[in-house]
Amino acid sequence: MSAVDLKKFNLPRYLSTLPLFSNMRDEELERLAKGCQLRRVERGKLIFRTGEPCNEFHVTVVGQVKLFAISPTGTEKVIELCGPGHSFAEAVMFMDMPYMISAQTLTDSLILTVGKVAVLDEIAANPSFSLRMLAGLARRLHGLVKDVEAYTLHSGVQRVIGYLLGDRLSESEVASESITVTLPVSKAAIASRLSLTPEYFSRVLNELEGAGLIEVDKRDIRIPDTARLANHQAA
Repeated sequence: MSAVDLKKFNLPRYLSTLPLFSNMRDEELERLAKGCQLRRVERGKLIFRTGEPCNEFHVTVVGQVKLFAISPTGTEKVIELCGPGHSFAEAVMFMDMPYMISAQTLTDSLILTVGKVAVLDEIAANPSFSLRMLAGLARRLHGLVKDVEAYTLHSGVQRVIGYLLGDRLSESEVASESITVTLPVSKAAIASRLSLTPEYFSRVLNELEGAGLIEVDKRDIRIPDTARLANHQAA
């Protein structure tokens, strides 16, 4: 991240690479960029906390951010892990409510904050932008529904395999290939995201490695045969 020169960062061009802002004209991107803030945030710093007013949404440009909630007993639950290009807090911004969860960097990160006023002005001037915002919120809702389904219907082993294979499981048939998955954050954070204890998450990885389905080297997990791993999930 140190290689990023904020003074030379082309904010309108970066906005154009995000699905939410694709197909916008140059003058629209320039206008939207004026309502944005780009900042470096050190690892472990809060971007926002529960109860604070929400007048913007955010995009992880570089790094990793966790969205989390704290239970009445003090237990932390990771709601979502947001890597590069991932936006968050759009829905809350439109609801005129305080943040309902907190966001914290897991690595040194570069965060783009998009102001509410700039977004509302663009929605008023650009109906197609409104549709993209709605589509983005719908995708987020669909993802949350899939999470609830996974937590209630899938075993812990299925959740871990689903995480490792990612979007490949959405295909009708998983192709047989060898891939390496690098865990972007700690195993404890991923375990919380999957509603598992860190101990259980590690145990599942050990069991899958013992079965010859994966090879674990710190945060690098090699999958010799993705189809075989997917079939193990279905077994």
